[in-house]
Amino acid sequence: WLTSDNMHHQWLLLAACFWVIFMFMVASKFITLTFKDPDGYGAKQEPLILTAVTKVEEVHVPEEKHWPEEFQPTGKPFSGNLIRQPLVHMERLELLRNVCRDTALRDLSHTTVSKFVLDRIFVCDKHKILFCQTPKVGNTQWKKVLIVLNGAFSSIEEIPENIVHDHEKNGLPRLSSFSDSEIKKRLNLYFKFFIVRDPFERLISAFKDKFVHNPRFEPWYRHEIAPGIIRKYRKNRTETKGLQFEDFVRYLGDPNHRWLDLQFGDHIIHWVTYVELCAPCEITYSVIGHHETLEDDAPYILKAAGIDHLVSYPTIPPGITVYNRTKVERYFSGISKRDIRRLYARFEGDFKLFGYREPDFLLN
Repeated sequence: WLTSDNMHHQWLLLAACFWVIFMFMVASKFITLTFKDPDGYGAKQEPLILTAVTKVEEVHVPEEKHWPEEFQPTGKPFSGNLIRQPLVHMERLELLRNVCRDTALRDLSHTTVSKFVLDRIFVCDKHKILFCQTPKVGNTQWKKVLIVLNGAFSSIEEIPENIVHDHEKNGLPRLSSFSDSEIKKRLNLYFKFFIVRDPFERLISAFKDKFVHNPRFEPWYRHEIAPGIIRKYRKNRTETKGLQFEDFVRYLGDPNHRWLDLQFGDHIIHWVTYVELCAPCEITYSVIGHHETLEDDAPYILKAAGIDHLVSYPTIPPGITVYNRTKVERYFSGISKRDIRRLYARFEGDFKLFGYREPDFLLN
């Protein structure tokens, strides 16, 4: 009996010891969690704080666009960051001024501010804006912007497509419609801008639009202008197919092209040089937009003109402004180097004035 009682007490003592040890472990763990080293906690959280900062920077500092090789812009590469836009446009205007002063390019960069030029410039007196039209670079959308600003329509969506280019109904006066003194005043005081594009890609666009697709409301391109070019510039006279790009290039590169230009009248505005259209060395423009960076340039132009709170530039479909080098090379692949060089010689002023590099296929 005594032995049994002693064993019972030993088990109770052993259980009590385990209980004390267990409670001590629980208390120790509680103390550790409660009074954890604050420096250690801060160090462990630091990577989370840095990650958060990094994410904010990635949102507010957009990366430059990286296009596939065949879609590389040919102009001077600019970041899409709107914060840099003033610097971008200052560089463009400085380049323009420098090329205008280059005596070797004087014949290619200077022109007379004639009625032909003044007919290309549309006026918004209400907001003191002049816009020089350079066809095949998205000018229809800019004309819609000015039509709304002039009050002919309350929104861009309301403007019928057949009204945009009807200058008797769209409410857009041309600068040529004013007196000499009124013209001079507007040229001196108004905000002035126009848009450019890689010169060769613009010619391809003009050729496709006027001679391949040929809208029904412009029959003269296919039935009057195309036959005139073919008669003069087609090498194989037995061919009966319509105007080919090769014929078009020969016509444009011919130093004596002007006698045909006179016959074609103002229809040539779709392929004459920016110099001939807008006289950029004679008129001091406020901004020159580039078609290749229009997503950035359009908002900047609206803001610089002080009208960004009144109207927005229409949505630009993805990829439509990107320079397609493959397309340009394909169109020129069957053209002789002689004809391409003559074409470049005519448009060299446009290439140099606006920072477009000489095509690679001319250098090979």
